[in-house]
Amino acid sequence: MSPVLAVDGLTVSFGGRGGRLPAVSDVDLTVEAGEIVGLIGGSGAGKSTVARAVAGLVRPDAGSIRIAGSELLGAGRRELRRLRRTMHLVFQDPYASIPPTMRVADVVAEPLVVHRIGDRSEPADRAAEAVTAVGLPTSRLHSFAHELSGGERQRVAFARALVTGPRLILADEPTQMLDASLRRGLVDLIDELATGRGIAVLHVTHDLALAQHSCARLAVMCRGRVVEAGPTDRLLAAPRHDYTAALVAAAHHAPKGTS
Repeated sequence: MSPVLAVDGLTVSFGGRGGRLPAVSDVDLTVEAGEIVGLIGGSGAGKSTVARAVAGLVRPDAGSIRIAGSELLGAGRRELRRLRRTMHLVFQDPYASIPPTMRVADVVAEPLVVHRIGDRSEPADRAAEAVTAVGLPTSRLHSFAHELSGGERQRVAFARALVTGPRLILADEPTQMLDASLRRGLVDLIDELATGRGIAVLHVTHDLALAQHSCARLAVMCRGRVVEAGPTDRLLAAPRHDYTAALVAAAHHAPKGTS
């Protein structure tokens, strides 16, 4: 059976007339159904670029991106639309990614409207189900986004990701803008979505403690390349690459409550 996400030889570069600079070079990774894979590394390592390439927000120079065995790059419009319905990208900043003047019900139901899923009554019903699934009361459906806390906004973002019944969620530093006290709860939610619903999750993060808590496997990125990958416990206990060892050492010396 094909993994939900299979990335092979992904290469992305940015730049204009002055020349293009590589941001991601020859990246390989897979994520199975019900699995959380952590893509870790420091700022500028290329983690978010990988997630955005999978989501179709940046154009790769080379490589392959397959969703459940179907090639994403070069797919026709109809096939591309079908594949886009099977995934959702959750951004790191819930204040920028959710319009403050929209009601939660409309925010969550928006992907149903975009992808033309269901009849008139279905968006409201599905939005209620999705909000409940992420641990928010249905009364929040009537709230405006600007009335929510950062943690609530990010749960709304996951409800919006969940509403179409995706096979893959790309979570790009989803805890970055949250207080330390809220991060563990959001990671527990991600774990529930993966194990309880069989959703494949690519979790982009620099927080090794959270990655260790939730991710079955890790892929470590440095300067646009995956320098080490493997089961989380083995990789963190006995890193084989100097960069991974440096990340682990820095995490061990970080003050409690920081990443």
